[in-house]
Amino acid sequence: MTARRFIIEADGGSRGNPGPAGYGAVVRDGDTGMIIAEAAEFIGRATNNVAEYKGLIAGLRAAYEIDPSAALDVRMDSKLVVEQMSGRWKIKHPDMQPLAAEARTVFPRSQVTYSWIPRERNKDADRLANEAMDAGQAGRQWEPKGRPAAGAAAVADAAGGVDAAVVVEAESETAAPKAGWSQAADLGIATTFVLLRHGETALTPQKRFSGSGGSDPELSEKGLWQAERAAEAFAARGSVEAVVSSPMRRTRQTAEAVARRLGLEVRIEEGLRELDFGDWEGLTFAEVQQRHPEDLNAWLASSRVKPTGSNESLATLSQRIGVTRDRVLARYAGKTVLLVSHVSPIKTLVRLALGAPPDAVYRMELSAASVCAVQYYSDGNASLRLLNDTSHLR
Repeated sequence: MTARRFIIEADGGSRGNPGPAGYGAVVRDGDTGMIIAEAAEFIGRATNNVAEYKGLIAGLRAAYEIDPSAALDVRMDSKLVVEQMSGRWKIKHPDMQPLAAEARTVFPRSQVTYSWIPRERNKDADRLANEAMDAGQAGRQWEPKGRPAAGAAAVADAAGGVDAAVVVEAESETAAPKAGWSQAADLGIATTFVLLRHGETALTPQKRFSGSGGSDPELSEKGLWQAERAAEAFAARGSVEAVVSSPMRRTRQTAEAVARRLGLEVRIEEGLRELDFGDWEGLTFAEVQQRHPEDLNAWLASSRVKPTGSNESLATLSQRIGVTRDRVLARYAGKTVLLVSHVSPIKTLVRLALGAPPDAVYRMELSAASVCAVQYYSDGNASLRLLNDTSHLR
């Protein structure tokens, strides 16, 4: 079967360079030229080049959500981005390097070609970028025209979360900074993700692979105790405004313990589920090494290799987590949100915040019921504020 073909047109702009910035991207059907997805976002203060790269990433993600096997023709009026992503120009600027690296994780290079087009042939993406900047300077985020904000969540669910900016909800009001994870006033009100790993299950102390394709274990007695200690700590801190959880049983139990104490509801986010470990589910590392030595070595050597019998690699997980992050950021802009998840998703959120390479996930330790915190700012930057904190368990 011939692979489906998409055309991505992306653009970004900054009114001041650096200044108030935004991006726009459209995905077209390669045969008909019809627009099948749009994305746009105001990203705060940034340069033209940063905005252009973010527009590229949004377009790639939107296309991936429609068909990850598609062949892509990316067309941009930025000579810099086209030449750098094509590999003909070196990427020297430190702001560009992590963005280019992120763009390359969405699709294999063999599926993407880059072409320069004059600005007059990139009018749709340019229009969206300007709409996003207009919206941002008016104190709100961009919304797709003709789509009521009240229905945005339903559209996002139906579309599987193509991109946060495609179906962003109206959240224009921002509260004063909360106590707890302090926020720098000169950078505006950040959105804070407090990342809580679930409590122990029977598999945790045995260090067995426990992903989204296994037995879905519940919390052990110790795990339930850990969840209650976390709930006490968050209640004392008083800054969490929403609770979002992976759909797995162990994360829901942990999230529900905290939410009860805080008087909040738990929102389930499918994108926060653990990696599917396939045939490795329930095995220890040593057992996997004995039964699937070549597969394990390949997996450790490349983020694009999947565990034996799995349909998901760490690169695929990274893509899923990136889309999930953007969707949650759009929903809870300016708020402090507790995300209850698993080792691999939390490590990936931390890695992406740091702009670290894929193998950085192997250099992090996350204990059961540990807490991390990441803040996201309007200029597109992120700051890791806490890693593997277990003080509430002592």
